[in-house]
Amino acid sequence: MNRLKSTPTVPLLLDRIHFMKPSTLDFYFDYLSPFAFFAWRDIGKLCERNDLKLTPHPVVFGKLLDHWGQLGPAEIAPKQDWVSRYCLRYAGLHGFEYNPPKYHPFNPLPALRLSLVDVSGEQQLAVIQELFEAGWTRGEDLGDVDNLIALLEQAGIDTGGLKQKITDPDIKNALIAETSNAIAKGVFGVPTMIVTDQLFWGNDQFEHIQLLLDGNDPLHKEKLHNLKSRPRMIDRKKFIDKDKG
Repeated sequence: MNRLKSTPTVPLLLDRIHFMKPSTLDFYFDYLSPFAFFAWRDIGKLCERNDLKLTPHPVVFGKLLDHWGQLGPAEIAPKQDWVSRYCLRYAGLHGFEYNPPKYHPFNPLPALRLSLVDVSGEQQLAVIQELFEAGWTRGEDLGDVDNLIALLEQAGIDTGGLKQKITDPDIKNALIAETSNAIAKGVFGVPTMIVTDQLFWGNDQFEHIQLLLDGNDPLHKEKLHNLKSRPRMIDRKKFIDKDKG
């Protein structure tokens, strides 16, 4: 007697999160993050391979942390130690020199302002490339404006008027706007990549992005909704600053 074999339930393609082939990839970064540098090393190749325009967005990492109520890795001693070990191993595995900035944390605002398209224009990608490489492979000081300008000049980048430009209130407001816009899009850390409305966080997200770009993203609306709508059983108390309590 023939038995009918049961067919496993497979989510229909139509149930997957709607996705149209994008033309751009938005990259949110701060020079404070080694993970942003690691992602930057590969993001150009991903965009070239998938015919995407890379749109960089310098943002103030500290403001992201403040908004979402987080501490940075450098503010948690064991995590800071772990980051150092991870970065050295990552560089060893990927075959490049890891020599982090002379000071860390440092004031990233001048470097971030220099990296705004409103400041660097068509040189934006070259500026970002040089500052990331100088800071995270050659141990340069990324918090000193004169040193930043000197690094760009040594790389053959036209720096005429840039030092003055980053003191302009409109440019300062442009960086504030970039950070505010990132927060409005749900950006909570760096590096973050956004493809259409899908957010990817971290330098380990390239395989996930490629799945999406290839139309093979396993995310399905119903399952994602169910995961997000699970009832909460308990919430921890919010961190209270001892100095205030």
